[in-house]
Amino acid sequence: MKMRNQVRTIVLLGLLSTVLVVAGGSLGGGWLLGSIVFAVALNLGAWLFSDRIVLRSTGAQEVGPAEAPRLHQLVAELAGRADLPMPKVAIVPSDEPNAFATGRSPERAVVAVSTGLLRVLDERELRGVIAHELAHVKNRDTLVATIAAMMGSAISGVAQVVQFGALFGGHSDEEEQGQGGGLLFALLAPIAATLVQLGISRQREYLADATGAAIAGDADGLASALQKIEAVGRWRAESGEPAEAHPATVALGIASPVMGGGLARWFSTHPPVAERVARLRRLDPATFARAA
Repeated sequence: MKMRNQVRTIVLLGLLSTVLVVAGGSLGGGWLLGSIVFAVALNLGAWLFSDRIVLRSTGAQEVGPAEAPRLHQLVAELAGRADLPMPKVAIVPSDEPNAFATGRSPERAVVAVSTGLLRVLDERELRGVIAHELAHVKNRDTLVATIAAMMGSAISGVAQVVQFGALFGGHSDEEEQGQGGGLLFALLAPIAATLVQLGISRQREYLADATGAAIAGDADGLASALQKIEAVGRWRAESGEPAEAHPATVALGIASPVMGGGLARWFSTHPPVAERVARLRRLDPATFARAA
């Protein structure tokens, strides 16, 4: 299961890199080498600095045991059950109830929770959420999700540059020839990148749910937490409060702040909460060891 999951992710990340390379080709031969270098540099940069970038972009602040004793105790206990080194612990100053884990390896992992999450969840539910995030660390999902999010954002950025450039004249003959392909890329590449990123994110969330249940020894805590997080998100949406989502890191959270049914559910970074809860409650505690 784990090996198959890793192979699928490598293939999907390869597709994202390919979109970047094809982008260069569509803009003309001179762009091809640059796009390859850009794809390699982006992957390397994400591998080296993913934790710092994510924490800075979300405003997360690292806290010690004296500042958050309950949170540290839960993380330490569950990290021990997962056979992981103790990660750093951070709190995000946000009313949005959410959590994420980041870092290029278990030794550099950071588990972050929002102030909103700490406020709305009880002990059992918080335990389930932390176990889910540690499952991402155990499955090496934190690096994968960060790379996918950054590459998706980069592809969208390149597409916007192409669209902006197409608004102005003054192209050479060679550039005019590549302009049609460039515009086609600008329209289609962000959609393709989004679909690939969603494919990575959804299958990893299902696996992290099962692995997290194994770590916590309890599936109901996470299931209840997911339902409560969804209920808060729905209430905020109905009351007209904007979601405090960070576009580049939304795939890292425990749940997507974007609510909606129909077609919208297929463009979410996470599977539907109802389906996740149903799968969790179908888990037999006797299978938790195999899920981990």
